[in-house]
Amino acid sequence: MSRHVIVRTARRVPEDVLKGLAEAGSSTVHEADGRRGAVGPELTPIQAGARVAGSAVTVSCHPGDNLMIHAAVEQVRPGDVVVVTTTSPSTDGMLGDLLATSLRARGAIGVVLDAGVRDVAELREMGFPVWARAVSTQGTVKASPGSVNVPIVVGGQVIRPGDAIVADDDGVVVVPHERAAEALDRARARTVAEDAKRDRLAAGELGLDMYGLRPLLEQLGVVYVDEQ
Repeated sequence: MSRHVIVRTARRVPEDVLKGLAEAGSSTVHEADGRRGAVGPELTPIQAGARVAGSAVTVSCHPGDNLMIHAAVEQVRPGDVVVVTTTSPSTDGMLGDLLATSLRARGAIGVVLDAGVRDVAELREMGFPVWARAVSTQGTVKASPGSVNVPIVVGGQVIRPGDAIVADDDGVVVVPHERAAEALDRARARTVAEDAKRDRLAAGELGLDMYGLRPLLEQLGVVYVDEQ
């Protein structure tokens, strides 16, 4: 029989690092961290404009059963993002407004859910961010064991408790705990560089020239011709 555990851990990314990662946004952090950590386009936000970064509280559930999300609530600290997966693919509505209310009371700032979400209108009214695989009316039971704060896989990415989760309109990115501060430094440098490029593009400079792409076009055999 498999061993199911609820791990109590204090492993968290420092608050100032998380704040910086949220300001940078998921796409910039992804690029800055060597184009790593993107969980893929299948998980989408249920609302526009949400931007969060928090330490991961990870949850492994039986499909169609949200017992372990309830168990995870106790392990949440202010600023955490709860990340849920199932042991086989599921689109059942694993989380609604009642469970979100409980999570928020413990300080959770959002949920990444590799399954379905429901009560979407209520969650939007609450302003509680959720990134989910599906929206589904299908409910769940509370009957099967799972684990909390163990390594899980979402969208091909290994997510460990305490890793940094960055999520916004572009999607979700995970940065390993030990690399979070370095990723922030690189994201800030990238933001400065992008601001300078934005100014040049706004002034009318072409990307072909700014990025030095004309020699590449020539190398690839792309030629200019005038229409007759």
